[in-house]
Amino acid sequence: LLLLAPSLRTRAMLSLAYGCGMRASEVTRLKVGDIDSDQGIIRIVQSKGKKDRNVMLPAEILDLLRAWWKERPNRKDADVPMAERWLFPSRKGHGAITARQFSRILEEAVSAAGIKKRVTLHTLRHSFATHLLERGTDIRVIQALLGHAKLTTTAGYTRVATGMIA
Repeated sequence: LLLLAPSLRTRAMLSLAYGCGMRASEVTRLKVGDIDSDQGIIRIVQSKGKKDRNVMLPAEILDLLRAWWKERPNRKDADVPMAERWLFPSRKGHGAITARQFSRILEEAVSAAGIKKRVTLHTLRHSFATHLLERGTDIRVIQALLGHAKLTTTAGYTRVATGMIA
């Protein structure tokens, strides 16, 4: 899916959802100032439940974001301070792309990749958690990365029985 994404913007957005375990709304509301390339993290500000958290920023995704930044249209927000600029601006108006637009982008990518199974943006988040668990990452680390208050919620994301985690 990521390799066959039809554009750099699409690949960057989908990579954030899968490679960082971000929700659709978190990807779409990213601002330049949320990216901390020195520490290799992304600051998620006021996400679900009005909570802030940090997620990992793999070097490959940082490279993708840098490439996207060079290609990203900037005529609408040249007067906006750099840290406040949307990473994925709307093509209409001055705001960010919407979660619904992001869903449409995913649908186009799934079609371009020839994938027949149902894939949602949340599927990418589930896959992130499951793959971390399969690689031996502690469930509590995954819980923190996903921003879950309860371990049982994380267990559902990883498609693993709560008894096995215990």
